[in-house]
Amino acid sequence: MPDTPPDLKEHGGNDQSSNRRLYMQLQAYTGARSLGNAVERFKSSGLEGVVYADVTDPLGFALLVISEDPAAFVGRSRELLSGDPFEKLTRRADLTMLGRTYGTGREPQLEFALLTKPRQTALNPDWPWAVWYPLRRKPKFATLPPEKQGKILHEHAMIGIEYGKADFAHDVRLACYGLDRNDNEFVIGLVGRELHPLSRIVQDMRKTQQTAEWIKTLGPFFVGRAVYQSPLPR
Repeated sequence: MPDTPPDLKEHGGNDQSSNRRLYMQLQAYTGARSLGNAVERFKSSGLEGVVYADVTDPLGFALLVISEDPAAFVGRSRELLSGDPFEKLTRRADLTMLGRTYGTGREPQLEFALLTKPRQTALNPDWPWAVWYPLRRKPKFATLPPEKQGKILHEHAMIGIEYGKADFAHDVRLACYGLDRNDNEFVIGLVGRELHPLSRIVQDMRKTQQTAEWIKTLGPFFVGRAVYQSPLPR
């Protein structure tokens, strides 16, 4: 009997599958007295994404680059960041984050969840505030029975659903297995109209079993406000 190759597709509900996904990368810098040049360079690069002013660093900012093709990060994005004004600035390597969208097996519209919704979330002009951070669970979590994992994750998810319904906070969830220099597993982006709810949802999540018992590392956190967002896809 021939060997069956690994199934690398993303899977959603009702037997949906797709071999498409989005990649998102956050690159942070400091040393910029003005963001005008960085914004104009980003806009003219043809890349899709967001420029954030860093709340915690008066000379800091970050670029979120969004692409279905990861080659963009060693192509147009590399060309952009190796030129003016970025080459003259200090890159915050500790705040670099890279992840990919993924299917959970439950999405009613899989490709919408993989490709459209993350863009709509990150690029929504009504949600300029953002908190981005990586996380890693304790290794033993992966050995728990699926039903126990599901119960733990459901408690966590319900908080996010309630915040989303109230338009307080919306999330972008990315897997970063093997993509993160610190061996993190996920990158989370929280965005919204105001900063306070983004802080509160992190606080409320601390009470869940997943965070209290199963998270090994969380952060570092990048906190910013969008000064430029690519137009929403139609």
